[in-house]
Amino acid sequence: MDFQQLADVAEKWCSNTPFELIATEETERRMDFYADPGVSFYVLCPDNGCGDNFHVWSESEDCLPFLQLAQDYISSCGKKTLHEVLEKVFKSFRPFYCDIIDTQHCRSLWHTA
Repeated sequence: MDFQQLADVAEKWCSNTPFELIATEETERRMDFYADPGVSFYVLCPDNGCGDNFHVWSESEDCLPFLQLAQDYISSCGKKTLHEVLEKVFKSFRPFYCDIIDTQHCRSLWHTA
């Protein structure tokens, strides 16, 4: 899958989450995501668009602990798609969001997760 197709998948995923795709870098195959209040991460995509070699990371030390679940998922057996990786990241941040917002709003944000 070429990088633009992956970016399209990411944009579609963002439309159902609090995250925005704020930057893409085709040369590095990197996509940067952000959501209020200060949640950010990036995904490095493999050349073939699927496989277990996606990489998720954050330059924010506050966000890194929440990405552990997604990192474990990526390194587990089997090929992963970008959508699967992003869904795991989304679920990884659920505790962060639920700690800072009221429960009812939290349920509405995460009803699909």
